[in-house]
Amino acid sequence: MWSLCKDDRHNSLSAKAKGIIWRDQWVMIKSYFEQTTGQSFVAGIKVQVLVTVSFHEIYGYSLIIHDINPEYTMGDMARRRREILKQIEADGILTMNKELPFPLSVQRIAVISSATAAGYGDFCRQLNDNASGLVFYVHLFQAAMQGKQVEESVLAALDEINTHRDLFDAVVIIRGGGATSDLSGFETYPLAAACAQFPLPIITGIGHERDDTVIDIVAHTRVKTPTAAAQLLIDHQTEQLTMLEDAAMSIKENIIERMKTESERLNVLAERSLRGIPLRVDKELLRVDSVCQKLQSGMNAIISNEKHGVDTLLNRIMYATKQGLVIEQGKLRLIAQRVDDNSPQKVLSKGYSITYADGKAVKDASAVKPDSELKTVVSNGSIYSKVIKK
Repeated sequence: MWSLCKDDRHNSLSAKAKGIIWRDQWVMIKSYFEQTTGQSFVAGIKVQVLVTVSFHEIYGYSLIIHDINPEYTMGDMARRRREILKQIEADGILTMNKELPFPLSVQRIAVISSATAAGYGDFCRQLNDNASGLVFYVHLFQAAMQGKQVEESVLAALDEINTHRDLFDAVVIIRGGGATSDLSGFETYPLAAACAQFPLPIITGIGHERDDTVIDIVAHTRVKTPTAAAQLLIDHQTEQLTMLEDAAMSIKENIIERMKTESERLNVLAERSLRGIPLRVDKELLRVDSVCQKLQSGMNAIISNEKHGVDTLLNRIMYATKQGLVIEQGKLRLIAQRVDDNSPQKVLSKGYSITYADGKAVKDASAVKPDSELKTVVSNGSIYSKVIKK
């Protein structure tokens, strides 16, 4: 293996040395590092190791690795997370998903998970076996929940859901079991930004109790496990069902009370007739009173219906306008972010370069001949060189 030292300001290599670690020592160091940090020991992470210097007359200078300091790497991981959250806040999107109104009815669920994940099975069983007999419609969008493909596959699933967003009420991202070291794929700016700007509420239940991931922080609602995510939906629907039942009971009671009042009124009129009040007059009074009551009732019903219709229409217009603005703003921000992420200057700042020969970008080494003069463009300038050998 090679021990590398980079300049953080320019992401450029400042030192390189051959590093050696013996097999038995590697097994212990790797296990200790992953248990302490919750991070897989993979290429690309920053580490601080204890070494001794060795020099061999044939093999030269090398470093013998004896131990590792997990706290150093944990500090770097925390710093990266702070930078991601700081950037998201600076972009004005940190609480966008949290501010979305949670639908009154959440039955159509888009789930992002692995089809074989135990957490997905637990989630579906919890929803289907609810005591209230509530019905949910679940559609799975498959994605990797660990490894290098997490960011790419979850972003692809979000894009597909967004294409059919009118078919769903909410998005649930779940995983279950596995090592906490598998969560590094959820700690990226592109994934966090996409979740923060998504036009549907996102619920996360990725089975990690010790710390929140970045997408947990920007999601609408965070729970600890897939089962808890299912229970959240069940509780919400049960609450809405109870509210509807209470409203129906209130309407029924009001109707019964009104019928009782009208019955008593008719009895009073009947008693007046029996006490000798001229029937013609009583009938006339009853007729006039009945007509007045019908007119009043009709007018009240018309006014109430019109007011309800206007209120409903206004609420729908306000809700649709707000939702439309949120969705379009999210689209614009997502497009702007992707354009910015793929801009030539941004690509160059990551350590890439563009080489030109005769004013054209070099895409094939066969197009360059010995003694050709080259111009290489990096993020902060240009480098001119001459081809000596191919």
